[in-house]
Amino acid sequence: MRGVVERIRNRLGVRMRSALAASAVVAVASVLTGVTFVVAARFILTGNVDQNTSDRAAQIAGALDDGDRVTLLAVLSPSPRDRTIAQVVDTTGRVVAASAAISGAGPISTLRPPAEATQQEQRRLSVAHNQYFRITALGVTTAAGPRTILVGQSIDEIDDGTEAAIGALAVGLPLLTLTVGVATFLFVGRSLRPVDAMRRQAETITGRSLHNRLPVPQTGDEIAALATTMNTMLDRIEAATAAQHRFVADASHELRSPLSTIHAGLDLLDAADLPPAAGAHVTRMHRESERMARLISDLLLLARVDEKGLQLRAEDVDLDDLVYAERDRLTAERPDLRVTVHVVPVRVSGDAHRLQRVLRNLLDNAARHARRAVELTLRSDGGTAELTVADDGPGVPAQQRQRVFDRFVRLDDDRSRTAGGTGLGLAIARDIVTAHGGTLTVEDAPSGGALLRLRVPE
Repeated sequence: MRGVVERIRNRLGVRMRSALAASAVVAVASVLTGVTFVVAARFILTGNVDQNTSDRAAQIAGALDDGDRVTLLAVLSPSPRDRTIAQVVDTTGRVVAASAAISGAGPISTLRPPAEATQQEQRRLSVAHNQYFRITALGVTTAAGPRTILVGQSIDEIDDGTEAAIGALAVGLPLLTLTVGVATFLFVGRSLRPVDAMRRQAETITGRSLHNRLPVPQTGDEIAALATTMNTMLDRIEAATAAQHRFVADASHELRSPLSTIHAGLDLLDAADLPPAAGAHVTRMHRESERMARLISDLLLLARVDEKGLQLRAEDVDLDDLVYAERDRLTAERPDLRVTVHVVPVRVSGDAHRLQRVLRNLLDNAARHARRAVELTLRSDGGTAELTVADDGPGVPAQQRQRVFDRFVRLDDDRSRTAGGTGLGLAIARDIVTAHGGTLTVEDAPSGGALLRLRVPE
């Protein structure tokens, strides 16, 4: 369940998550505020009613002290604006005097407080249209004996006011929540525009375009500070990468001279009349020096590619001629392999030297892994030249088919130094093919080995 929530949250994005979070906070805060407001308003209105009935009870108590019947009746009959009802009850529960609205009715409350004491209650009165009333009972002592003054006022106004407040909140809170959510979505979107511009620029920065920098917004805020920090980091990465490229190029170049001397010395030793054991050592050293020469050449090429990109010469190239030439070379070097070709004439526009290097790398790779046979196929497919090189070796596992094109990658079965691979051949081949606008992929061969498929536009 937690994973599902995480996936949904990630898909919503920062803008939507911010809008939903702001809306949720506003909704919860508004509900709590609304409930507090309704409770407080009802409490205040109820207090006002209690104060009003208490004042009326005090007026009636004053009239009872005067003992004037006419004054008492006048006080019991309120003005049209006054919505209270009142009764004067003796100790036996008999109504001594009452407002005209409830004349002839029994006591509206059973409260009988002692003298100079006041009590309140809320009760439904059938004599007053079955409405709820807030009733104040005031105990007084008169010449005729103890009396209880009962004053009531309907709470319909309180209920109406509460319902109106709840209705207003029910309409206003969703609108407020929606407004805050939309506003947050828009404002966060505007705030994230510089971040999106930085993201788009960052997508264009590669190992060959480290000179590019992220746009720094003129806001002076945290986003601008982030862009500045990222650009500073790119400065350091560019400097370190440039130093690494210079080191590889300089080292590769400097190693050529001593390696040439080693080659010359081995040639002299090979021509000399050495014992068989020494001759075998010289032959092995010859192979290792040749392997080192290939490695140095590959490193120098990769350093140039990383620094300036691959420089190509555009010319017409007959791929079938290159295939036959490389077939003859491999047959001479590996007479134990059966090399078959299925070729149709195909001409492309590209760099003949670079494309020949691609074919050589692919064939050398197939020859290292093949058991007995290597097969080449060249054909034209709708304006695209397609070359496949298949072997009957162990093949390449599906999970490794992208990794084999990385630099210095050799699969577990090919880690032996006797195999002669440097782990750069396929990486260089892919860079050259990509520079020609083509693709290089690896698949399963019909014979069970690996099949490398090269496609370049004609």
